[in-house]
Amino acid sequence: MTGEKIILAEDDRGIRDLTTLYLTQKGYNVFGAGDGRKAIELTEEVSPDLLLLDIMLPGMNGYELCEKVRETTDAPIIFLSAKRHSADKVKGFESGGDDYMTKPFNMAELEARIKAHLRRSNRLVERNIKNTVLKYGELSVDTSSFEVCISGEKLILYAKELQLLLLLINHPNQVFSAEQIYDQIWGADKFGDLKTVMVHISMLRKKIERDPSRPEFIKTVRGFGYKFNPPSDTLVQNI
Repeated sequence: MTGEKIILAEDDRGIRDLTTLYLTQKGYNVFGAGDGRKAIELTEEVSPDLLLLDIMLPGMNGYELCEKVRETTDAPIIFLSAKRHSADKVKGFESGGDDYMTKPFNMAELEARIKAHLRRSNRLVERNIKNTVLKYGELSVDTSSFEVCISGEKLILYAKELQLLLLLINHPNQVFSAEQIYDQIWGADKFGDLKTVMVHISMLRKKIERDPSRPEFIKTVRGFGYKFNPPSDTLVQNI
């Protein structure tokens, strides 16, 4: 029995009840919401470990809901939607989502993805318990508070963006393929869409690079993948 708290925002009563029943039998505590407003209330009340969001919700769509709950939680967010176009998936990631599954979905696959996201979310905390501030020129990363700043100004990074940044900076100059990154950050690579990695690399560059089209920190190694390029004035401070 796991006991993690999951919010399920789904306006289709049948899908919501069936998914809730399945996940409850697997040991999760599931809190159902038929619209975005209820999902926001539940997020504030129960501090979920993970959220499952439909996109076509009444009153507030899933993208808007995702952006709203991202103001208060870094918990993994998985979209569950009948929308299948790549543009819909990209919009889901840009709004703060960590994963995207199309309906109808397999319950066993959903559970596998939930486990993978929860496992990596827990590992993020465990790996970075030591109090260290990493400074790369104008970029600084506090591994205690998970605060990332550019020239002293705090950036807002989504959970997967932060995990991606930490993976790369903890292995400076090491090249990671898109497949390796997906496996490390999202897990269950047989379910993976490697566009997910490209979208998150792009979003992260927009936040930490002075010129995202000519990145200084996150370099593309053509034909191989990506690496973190630490500048010569790198500084590590233990606090």
